[in-house]
Amino acid sequence: MFPDFQEMEGETFSGLGNGTQLDGKVLQTFQKNFVQVQNILDQNRLLINEINQNHESKIPDNLSRNVGLIRELNNNIRRVVDLYGDLSSSFTKSMEASSEGDSSGALKSDGKAGHKRNRPG
Repeated sequence: MFPDFQEMEGETFSGLGNGTQLDGKVLQTFQKNFVQVQNILDQNRLLINEINQNHESKIPDNLSRNVGLIRELNNNIRRVVDLYGDLSSSFTKSMEASSEGDSSGALKSDGKAGHKRNRPG
C-alpha cells in the first residue's frame, strides 16, 4: 500500500518535483511510521470484523466484549493520528532544513506557506 523506501536507504531522494532532497535517515523514519500505521490499520480491520460479528450475534457476553474492542479501536485511531502528526512534523522540518535560506514557497513550522514578494522595479 505504501511505497517501499528500503531500496533508497542511504541514498538521496530528489523526486519531490522541486529538487528538494531527503536523506536516507529521513526516509527510514517515514518508512518506519508508515509500517506502524499499516499494522495498526490491519489490526483495526480485524477489530471491526469482530465487533460486527459480536453485534450480529446479539449474545450478551459478545455485546459486552464490544465495549473493550471499541475502546481498543479508538485508541488505535488516536495512535494513527499521532503517527501522521509526527510524519507531518518530520517532513516539514526536513523540508525546512533542505531549503534553508530560501523562503519562496517553503512551509513554515506553523504549516503555512511563506511567500516571497517580488516588487516590480
